[in-house]
Amino acid sequence: MHTPFDRTAIDNALDDLAAGEKAWAATSLHRRRELLDEIHVRTGRFAADWVRAARVVKDLDANSPLVGEEWMTGPLALLQATAALSKTLAALEAGRSPLTGVGLSKAPGARVAVPILPRGIFDQLLLNGFRGQVWLRPGVDAEAARERAGLAQLDPTSTGGIGAVLGAGNITSIPPLDLLYELYAHNRVVALKLNPITDPLFTVFEMIFEPLLELGVLRILTGDAVQGSYLVHHRAVAHVHMTGSAQTHDTIVWGPGTAGAQRRAADRPLLDKTITSELGGVSPTIVVPGAWSDADLRYQAEHVATHRLHNGGYNCVAAQVVVLSAQWDRKHEFLAELRHALNRAPRRTPYYPGSDTRVATALAAYPQAQRLDTGRVLIEALPATDTPLLDTEYFSPVLGVVELPATGSDFLQHAVDFANTELTGTLGANVIVPPPTIRRLGAAFDRALERLRYGTIAVNAWTGLAFLTPYASWGAFPGHTLADVQSGIGVVHNAFLLDDVERTVIRGPFRPAPRSVTTGELALSPKPPWFVDNRTAATTGRKLTEFYADPAPAKLPGLLLSALRG
Repeated sequence: MHTPFDRTAIDNALDDLAAGEKAWAATSLHRRRELLDEIHVRTGRFAADWVRAARVVKDLDANSPLVGEEWMTGPLALLQATAALSKTLAALEAGRSPLTGVGLSKAPGARVAVPILPRGIFDQLLLNGFRGQVWLRPGVDAEAARERAGLAQLDPTSTGGIGAVLGAGNITSIPPLDLLYELYAHNRVVALKLNPITDPLFTVFEMIFEPLLELGVLRILTGDAVQGSYLVHHRAVAHVHMTGSAQTHDTIVWGPGTAGAQRRAADRPLLDKTITSELGGVSPTIVVPGAWSDADLRYQAEHVATHRLHNGGYNCVAAQVVVLSAQWDRKHEFLAELRHALNRAPRRTPYYPGSDTRVATALAAYPQAQRLDTGRVLIEALPATDTPLLDTEYFSPVLGVVELPATGSDFLQHAVDFANTELTGTLGANVIVPPPTIRRLGAAFDRALERLRYGTIAVNAWTGLAFLTPYASWGAFPGHTLADVQSGIGVVHNAFLLDDVERTVIRGPFRPAPRSVTTGELALSPKPPWFVDNRTAATTGRKLTEFYADPAPAKLPGLLLSALRG
């Protein structure tokens, strides 16, 4: 729906939130935890309505397996987040650090690593073989990590004013997760403006977040860029958080057009308040050569297709560049499997505005591009420098391939250098590598991960899993500035409410069960339900959501059977 510009509606919402800030300051940790539990219950109650609205947004047939994406990246993500945040609040309420009893370890470069996956028996069962850590910045020791965990909830009466959150239009749980992080990590009451694409979810979000609306600490707004600009520049707003493009970020911070460019050159921001952001970029998938079987080639090609095509290719962390060894003896076979996987993935409507134009731009830049039957574009043999695909986030089903002239450890080091220096953005990087190669590389592999300057690194997994893991951090690698924002500033999610976050590292099995077990990996996970060609993704996603809404053991057999059939 289109909402005409109404200053009064925004002014009134901000007046409400000014009063709501006082109410939030007076809200005890116990009550704050209860609010999370109430939102959790309501998310389960309205989960089906959420998915129905998301299907409208994305023009998905009710019987499509792709509906599973909407269950998993919609209500399931919020259910997991509210449950995890509730446990953190319970620890703080009892006078403990959220990290009490959590076994911290060391990561490369004298870093502290916080385990974030698995967390509990259900993770061990449903994500068997997957594990993850949050790495803190160098110099932060375990004692400091424990003391600082909790962020603003360590002093809940000290509030931070009103935070304006500009919601994303692609993944439907981003606005809910971002507003919770503003409220709980930073003690800021929230004016959430939905992206117009997601307006069909307005009523669902009102129903789910009714406890926060009633308390006066949340207001949900609609509108286009005009309303958004009025909101973020409003004198009553103390902070802005956005998910979107770097271009939108720069328009907000510096202003549009020539005047904005002049302000940027003079370092005179138009925005007179702090801003945090998650802005995407050009994400790589590094494919490390080794002893791959035919089944490995086929499965990992499907994996890479998922990196690109999940949610139609409209993910900030979608892989846009596959990095291969030019000397890999199975390179051509892998590329053939990749073409097949991209072709075979289910057709879907290019729902995100501007997608066709961005595809056309890529085709114009690369006349040699392969236009696949399903509207996807594959561009092989790209130069490794000075070419548009390396610094333009196409945000559409466009995938490029870069070949680097090296093998073994040299290839991995070269690939890391390429990803760090030639690609725009630092949100997420995937590394696919057979376990024997990891063992052979030894410490060199760990050093390569340490050198990858990305906010999330996934080894034999997909960086999107970190988004779906409530204790993981989500955001760009630290160090960007307003003038060179890349993939953004700050992090979100992070249900331990950790300070000094540097990155999240996720690891998964190279092969699905049962091949994982027969080849020596201790992993029982079948093909993950987020794979775009998973045949039972919709059923498995729904059953996962129902389980996390009410974790009754009796639900597990049906859930596991659906997952195994994928």
